[in-house]
Amino acid sequence: MGNHELSDPITMRLPVGVLVEIEQIAGIFDRSRSWVFVRALKSYLASEGREIIELDQARKDIDAGLGHDLDDAIDEVDAIVKGAVA
Repeated sequence: MGNHELSDPITMRLPVGVLVEIEQIAGIFDRSRSWVFVRALKSYLASEGREIIELDQARKDIDAGLGHDLDDAIDEVDAIVKGAVA
């Protein structure tokens, strides 16, 4: 896992089938289960996890008044398009 700072150990329960697959993958690559977990979590965080974080930030931005009314945005785009056509 390189020279990255590591957390304290984490304990979790998994469905047996998931653990079997993790151990199988670890064996194929001659790596630890932790290596497989970290790769899987990084992949999750890069896709679905990132989307959850971005949606949460968007909600916070809206609550803080940083959003824009959709109808106003559409009107602005329409005006731009009409100006480009003219």
